[in-house]
Amino acid sequence: MSEVCALFVSDLHLQPAHPATSTAFFSFLERHARHAQQLYLLGDLFEYWAGDDDIADPFHQQVVAALRAVSDAGVAVYWIAGNRDFLVGARFAEAANLTLLPETWVADIGGRQVVVLHGDAQCTQDIKYMEFRAMVRQPAWQQQFTAMPLAQRKAIVEGLRADSRKEQSGKSYEVMDVTPEAITEVFAQTGASVMIHGHTHRPALHHVGDKLRYVLPDWEPDATPPRGGWIAIDVDGVITRHDLSGAVILND
Repeated sequence: MSEVCALFVSDLHLQPAHPATSTAFFSFLERHARHAQQLYLLGDLFEYWAGDDDIADPFHQQVVAALRAVSDAGVAVYWIAGNRDFLVGARFAEAANLTLLPETWVADIGGRQVVVLHGDAQCTQDIKYMEFRAMVRQPAWQQQFTAMPLAQRKAIVEGLRADSRKEQSGKSYEVMDVTPEAITEVFAQTGASVMIHGHTHRPALHHVGDKLRYVLPDWEPDATPPRGGWIAIDVDGVITRHDLSGAVILND
């Protein structure tokens, strides 16, 4: 088996209420990520992140320590913010010894030009979400929000999550999915031949002309059947998808 150049995961939505997910993630880090050259975390690692001053929470400390162990093993760890944890900042990055990347990032991985992103910015048909996203990604909004007491921020986030669940129940999958036009634009702007993203919770391989778009799964080991997994690219540029057991999922 060729050496693994990079691993990609997203949408774990880690939280104390779902310990099976945390256990599965820590196992993935120990058994797989520590033996790769690079690890890309492509958003929504946490169910939500109210600010780096919440890093002292015991659960968050456990996640930070697990990521730090991967980095200390010589793996380059990269982070792209999701729609749930876009407030992760420099303090978290320093503690976990990872690199924060911009919303869209292109890298040569295994001889392939790969563009990585979370995917929410490409859901352009969801007008209400796109308006909300534009607001909360503004530095001025974030500065004002993080100046509030942590308990108040958490209460606000909980309210937003409840509102989001209600709104999503009335939206079609098509509205909440990426749009072909947005995907084509990313490929055109970056010159990449491969795209990897999460967010939609609809894992698949899509052919976009001569280009490939891989969608990562969300993680929920307690579901029936269990959900979760990752994508790997080896040093020869071979791309494989893996389920939580590590088994390879045959490509379409």
